[in-house]
Amino acid sequence: MGSRRVVTAVFLAALLGAADAHAAPAVLSTRAESPDRIRIRLTESLPPLAPAAIRVSDVRAPDVPIPVLRVEQPGGGRLVLTLDGIVSPSESYRVELRQPPLAVDVRPSIFALMLSVFLASALINNFVLTRYLGLCIFFGVSKRRDTSIGMGITFTMVMVATGMLSWALNTWVLRPLHLTFLQIIVFIGVVAFVVQLLDTVLRKTDPALHKRFGIYLMLITTNCIILAVPLLNAQSATGPLQALSLAVGSGVGFALALFLMSCARERMELARVPKPFEGLPIAFALTGLFALAFMGFSGLDFFR
Repeated sequence: MGSRRVVTAVFLAALLGAADAHAAPAVLSTRAESPDRIRIRLTESLPPLAPAAIRVSDVRAPDVPIPVLRVEQPGGGRLVLTLDGIVSPSESYRVELRQPPLAVDVRPSIFALMLSVFLASALINNFVLTRYLGLCIFFGVSKRRDTSIGMGITFTMVMVATGMLSWALNTWVLRPLHLTFLQIIVFIGVVAFVVQLLDTVLRKTDPALHKRFGIYLMLITTNCIILAVPLLNAQSATGPLQALSLAVGSGVGFALALFLMSCARERMELARVPKPFEGLPIAFALTGLFALAFMGFSGLDFFR
């Protein structure tokens, strides 16, 4: 009876040792490189792999594989895949090996993700010139260059403060307590608090700038853009760095649109404008021209 137990133990140990010998190596690092490469580093080298033994897909479309053209194995556990398609460092991919069975998630780099979100919110999807939000303040304070610069800086500061505070409240309070139905009310309260604080500070430190802003400073509370950013962050369940990039990019994009519009409107005061087009009509026409110009940023990819 004792000999049987010894034989059984030895047999199980042999099976476990064989399973460990064929266990898939661990993943050390992954990186997607434009235009068509994915680099993977493992704890140990793999046997020679054929392109047909590897399946690559975009996380957004897992059922549509990206064909693998070439597999390079320089040694040291490194694996370089050349794909028949364009990859982006700001996107996520999944690599699956048949033998040994291994699934690798290629995450976007933090720098690439933050830069892509910043460029998208500031240029490609500018809230004013492509989504036509925040037009009340846009037309109200873009008559003078100095006022537009001050409002652009103020708006960016409010955007960053409210965006991060709203993200923190939504992530650590509303979602854990299942109170997401209160998001709009909470976000408006955060914006109102920050704007009221800024109004008090400007009134004490720079009364002239505060007077030039007028009612438009308080209208930031109900600005579509100032509410759109926290709602987008909440809907996408973004991380803190991505939320910060979206807030900064949106503020910079609004400030850029304000500055360009103020420069154009100051020049228009010296031009001969037909009487029916004076004031807001010509301002709307200028905004349309700027929107057409910003359409040129569509499809921009910094990493290609």
